[in-house]
Amino acid sequence: MKIFVSGGTGFVGHEVVRQLCEQGHQVRALIHRANSALGREVETVRGDSAVGESLAGALQGCDAVIHLVGIIREFPAKGITFAKLHTESTRNMIQAASAQGIGRFLQMSANGARADAVTDYHKTKWAAEEELRHSNLDWTIFRPSLIFGAHDQFVNLLAQLIRRLPLVPVMGDGRYRLQPVSVDDVAAGFVRALEVPDSVGQTYHCGGPSAYSYDEILDLVGKSLGKSSVKKLHHPLWFMRPLVAVMQSLPQFPMSSDQLQMLLEGNICDPEPWRKAFNLELTNFADGIAKYVK
Repeated sequence: MKIFVSGGTGFVGHEVVRQLCEQGHQVRALIHRANSALGREVETVRGDSAVGESLAGALQGCDAVIHLVGIIREFPAKGITFAKLHTESTRNMIQAASAQGIGRFLQMSANGARADAVTDYHKTKWAAEEELRHSNLDWTIFRPSLIFGAHDQFVNLLAQLIRRLPLVPVMGDGRYRLQPVSVDDVAAGFVRALEVPDSVGQTYHCGGPSAYSYDEILDLVGKSLGKSSVKKLHHPLWFMRPLVAVMQSLPQFPMSSDQLQMLLEGNICDPEPWRKAFNLELTNFADGIAKYVK
């Protein structure tokens, strides 16, 4: 099959493209810049999913779309917003796919996307899903939990903090739970869905085999670094919420209010329907990070 991939140069996108090529699919990737580093076997086309007119003719001749474009943090002053990169981007891709004769559409959403979401991140992910559900396309939606892998931001940032600081800062009590899922497994779900007709019209929650508290995740990352445990400094939320709200406009500040809220909500799910649908052998978090956190 010939697959059109948007967001192919991102963390998840690189692995999706790699697995597509490995399985013998042809890939056409949407890119912003010529130096995309996706490999010679990948056809590239310049464009921007947030600019609908740039997609004219770009999808022609493809059999399916894998739409991965998304951001974890917005900077409105720079025109980088959840509404633009999640909802509008998806709407443009849906319209382009419909106009150019593509019926199959796989969408990257997020665990926690829902109609009554608190954060703009989850609200716009839900709105993007709604655009797809109301389309005439054969869609499949994936909602991953926290994704880890060799080039992730989350685990590598924690490892950096553990290496450098005698006490690692923790928001609140550190008991909120996360269910990290391997980027390899997330990508495999997308690729295998192309060959699973029963996945049409389905939404899959993608999580790892186990859930952990934030404090437990810190200890597991510390263990990969050779530490028996990680010393933590828990900051009260009454102090951290207003501080984050003030500091989040600075690009170098590592967290936004949305990210803090999502962290405190937790990020767990039942991955069994997803695992069974695509015959996945889910990667254990500790085993997975041991391969790149040293």
